[in-house]
Amino acid sequence: MANIKEIARLANVSVSTVSRVLNHHPYVSEEKRKLVHQVMEELDYTPNRTAIDLIRGKTQTIGVILPYSDHPCFDKIVNGITKAAFRHEYATTLLPTNYNPDIEIKYLELLRMKKIDGLIITSRANHWDSIIAYQEYGPIIACEDTGDMDIPCAYNDRKAAYIESFRYLKNRGHENIAFTCVRSADKSPSTADKAAAYQAVYGSLEDRHMLTGCNHMDDGEQAGAYFYTSGRAPTAIYANSDEVAAGIYVFAKKKDWDVEIIGEGHSSISRALCFPSLDLNLEQLGTAAFSLFLQEHPIDIKIQHQFMKKSLN
Repeated sequence: MANIKEIARLANVSVSTVSRVLNHHPYVSEEKRKLVHQVMEELDYTPNRTAIDLIRGKTQTIGVILPYSDHPCFDKIVNGITKAAFRHEYATTLLPTNYNPDIEIKYLELLRMKKIDGLIITSRANHWDSIIAYQEYGPIIACEDTGDMDIPCAYNDRKAAYIESFRYLKNRGHENIAFTCVRSADKSPSTADKAAAYQAVYGSLEDRHMLTGCNHMDDGEQAGAYFYTSGRAPTAIYANSDEVAAGIYVFAKKKDWDVEIIGEGHSSISRALCFPSLDLNLEQLGTAAFSLFLQEHPIDIKIQHQFMKKSLN
């Protein structure tokens, strides 16, 4: 198999010149560049991209840690990241964890091994204390408020957004309401924010007011059944996504249950079924997260939410 020494010999140039051509270095004459490419074509030479990346110290690839590869919330963030990355000639590698902390650490090791140039964490399984040590190997950007932690982030003020949603229901006269989420408050900062927002508006939070494990429309139908048969069915439910809200909507229609529903995501589903939905502008958040990756001295970026007030009435 041909190597750069043989290419240099046949092209009558130095090995360093061949290396510059492979790395698109500007300081090579056009004549020598054409000659090196001609020899490479004659030898059917394919550059070892891994070796070139090691020489350059860059892979032009950014990893995106996310819990699921098929969830509308994370789809929006990934879309924002991918579009911004494409404009700057970066590839994106999706790294789903299913919230497994060991798998997440394996992905962080990719940064240490220089197989990616940086990481954007859309949602995490490990505590930041376990993650921050990997910053010495490359940029790590968060898609949540990291507070006093020295980790750049693009984030929403989720608690304020959730308070606005709960106040909307309270102002419409609802006192017995419930909400759905993916993970419990002790594992999810998002759920913790939502629980705190509920308490800020309604006071005491009981187990019957909250249901975890809700990701898709089928989960929404099961959530509807759970709340409907709980003995004191709520008059309103705040769902953690428009898909989950649609499942609750379908169940409520079957039972002729008069329940008001709020979704999250402001997708075509909420627009078609005409229920209110919280828009956290997640694609914009993803774009902002990638911009932080590019900055030498990044500062946190707050993305404003919008509560889209559409009523079933």
